[in-house]
Amino acid sequence: MVTIAKAIRAITDRHQLWSVWSDFVEMAAIAISNAVDLVQREARERRYEAIVAKYEPAERDRFAQAFGAVVLALEDGIDDVLGRTFMELELGNKWAGQFFTPFAVCRMMAELSLTDMRPTLDAQPFVTASDPAVGGGAMPLALCAAMKDAGINYQRVLHVTAQDIDERAAHMAYIQLSLVHVPAVIVVGDTLRMETRALWYTPAHVLGGWSMRLAARDRRPQPQPTTEPAEPSPAQLALF
Repeated sequence: MVTIAKAIRAITDRHQLWSVWSDFVEMAAIAISNAVDLVQREARERRYEAIVAKYEPAERDRFAQAFGAVVLALEDGIDDVLGRTFMELELGNKWAGQFFTPFAVCRMMAELSLTDMRPTLDAQPFVTASDPAVGGGAMPLALCAAMKDAGINYQRVLHVTAQDIDERAAHMAYIQLSLVHVPAVIVVGDTLRMETRALWYTPAHVLGGWSMRLAARDRRPQPQPTTEPAEPSPAQLALF
């Protein structure tokens, strides 16, 4: 993703690359969130204004160019665009040694999960998937790509709950899942400590009424076990 990386690097004359990337993904995430999340809009708008105030008009234009390039790249096909750019910018060594799983590996794992998903979709209207260490979102993105290729409309029958302890990773996942219209909730917090610092709802989650759909599913009576229990189908797929 040379165009995205080039636009980001062009802002580093006065700012460190790491700070530019962090600000870029946070501002992009806020811009998407504020279009649909009325509850958190005011606080996030103040945060956006505080970030953008650090940059000159020409630098702000570069941010817009980078975001436009992300949008165009994801329109060409589902991929871990931001994860690839992150590695291209060689930011892994500075981000606590964090590296993202190659998308091809995630895609292979996603293909395997489709075997468990099909029986579940035959029995209920949608499935849920969870990723407790989502990074830039490669695993749920790969699952969506695999579902799409298999003729399954992930936008209607899949809901993702993803979490990451690092807010920058969460912002990356939120941007990408939002742009490919995945109903999802991104949690910023420590999975092991059951900590939640922030919640990011994708436009597909909000506009699709997924909070109500999930609540209605949870209120449904659970089937009673039979004397000869059938092989269980997972209601939720663990992606990691």
